[in-house]
Amino acid sequence: MFKECLHHSPDLKWAYAYDCDTYHLRLRTKRNDVEEAVALTGDKYDWDNYRLDVQMEKIAADPLFDYWEAVIKPEQRRFSYGFRVRSGEETLWLIENGIFEEQPAPAGGYYDVPYIHAIDLFAAPEWAKDAIFYQIMPDRYANGDTSNDPEGTQPWGEPPSGESHFGGDLQGILGNLDHLTNLGINAIYLMPLFTAPSNHKYDTVDYKQIDPQFGDAELLKKLVKACHDLEIRVVLDAVFNHTSEQFPPFQDVLKNGESSKYKDWFHLKDFPVEVKDGVANYATFGFYGNMPKLNTANPEVKQYLLDIAVYWIKEADIDGWRLDVANEIDHAFWRDFRAAIRSEKPDAFIIGEVWGNSLNWLHGDEFDSAMNYPFTNCVLDFFASSEGLASDFADQINRLLMRYPQQTNEALFNLLSSHDTVRAATALGGNKQRLKLAVVFMLTSMGIPCVYYGDEIGMEGGDDPDCRRCMEWDQEKQDRELFDFYQLMIALRKQHPALRDGRFRFLFADNEKGALLFERLNNKQHFTIWMNNTEDALTLTHGMEADDWRDALTGDQVATIDKQLQLELKPLDFRILCRDI
Repeated sequence: MFKECLHHSPDLKWAYAYDCDTYHLRLRTKRNDVEEAVALTGDKYDWDNYRLDVQMEKIAADPLFDYWEAVIKPEQRRFSYGFRVRSGEETLWLIENGIFEEQPAPAGGYYDVPYIHAIDLFAAPEWAKDAIFYQIMPDRYANGDTSNDPEGTQPWGEPPSGESHFGGDLQGILGNLDHLTNLGINAIYLMPLFTAPSNHKYDTVDYKQIDPQFGDAELLKKLVKACHDLEIRVVLDAVFNHTSEQFPPFQDVLKNGESSKYKDWFHLKDFPVEVKDGVANYATFGFYGNMPKLNTANPEVKQYLLDIAVYWIKEADIDGWRLDVANEIDHAFWRDFRAAIRSEKPDAFIIGEVWGNSLNWLHGDEFDSAMNYPFTNCVLDFFASSEGLASDFADQINRLLMRYPQQTNEALFNLLSSHDTVRAATALGGNKQRLKLAVVFMLTSMGIPCVYYGDEIGMEGGDDPDCRRCMEWDQEKQDRELFDFYQLMIALRKQHPALRDGRFRFLFADNEKGALLFERLNNKQHFTIWMNNTEDALTLTHGMEADDWRDALTGDQVATIDKQLQLELKPLDFRILCRDI
């Protein structure tokens, strides 16, 4: 066996409490190198009487490694542990003190879990794990009140530019809630609402005022209450990394320079504060001189922003925040942010915008979730054509899943499109069957799904600003069959907890074609999802327990052949089977 690949660490993604009674242990080995892995556990104060050897299950693989997992339920909420791995006649033991060819005497030198404390658990709000989110850009969703349209508002539906305003507002959202309830949505993520000069509003001028082109605070409260009456949660967008250059404290700095009482609110390099030859002498979002970066380590800035976050929870009863450019703000700020809003609303949901590995923000003391763009990229890349191998896709998804503990994966914010990306329909070449496969994968995967406004009716769009087109409300121009498909898949996910909190595992991924099979499984139901991402008809067979399977969408019983499940899949087709346990 390759000792160099044998790895475990007693930290967040390798050893973690799933709940107060359950602990997960993970082990990494070289791919196809180990035949058996066992977790050796016991109480350090009385190993012999509390000893339990737990067979580990191979839960994932990527191109280099296999990943094994054991679920431990320690009687005293504490235990020590090590691992035994075997390949053929060779056996190795791994404990904290190293790798050995003979078993070291327990429990000295073994890994140790001193105690599982409830207060230390990662715990996203339960409602969020059951949510189907819908992202809305207010200016582009619906114009419900033309009296507040900004000067120069363009006719609805014209091609957007970076400066376009189309008059969408809160009244427009309020007047179209039936579209969301018919779709099955139970949570909304609204892009920024506060006063700002741009159409996207990621350049805040006044954090305490709803931009007049959208309405006012009273209208926001009315919208949130209407959503709550329909059992829809509402999450707002917080832009705390930077502001507009029109933000009054920054204007004071421009006016008063070193004598400004706000000079420490920003990251200033020298005076006078200016943009010269296109380069600002102060920190900004990207290289945009009109978006100066806030110094969130400054106590005054921190308190100002925390007060804003709590203010809108109190004022409008919102249910959480999506945090823009979250990874460019210090961790200390986000810890205080979480404490502040959770003291006001214990089940407020916090989503960070982090485009890569988000583990550093998901330890349980900062965010509940992160926008899972790595998932987006893998899914769209695979389903965009039939050139990719299912085995490669499975390896990529497994690699993403192994970045995080299970409860973190369950709360990640999965999406196919957003205001910052090409729309899914466009990325998939306008092929509706390919879009359906991607939608099925998102809605049956581990994580919280989010639908970008208009995706459900087949809207297309390239890079920003084209991905921010006006919502199409003319049903003659909508793809209503696609809407019905989204509706069907959303209802299926909402109906079955196993599709939200069940174990995820690939059962088969073709290394020559684009055929794959994966499962979602809890203690009550077992789902298998069969997918054919090829242009050919395929017959897939699997020798799993073959009794009592039914089609999850039609209810029809599924016949077996020689105690095996065998399904014929048309090109770019899928089947979802389920059975009760």
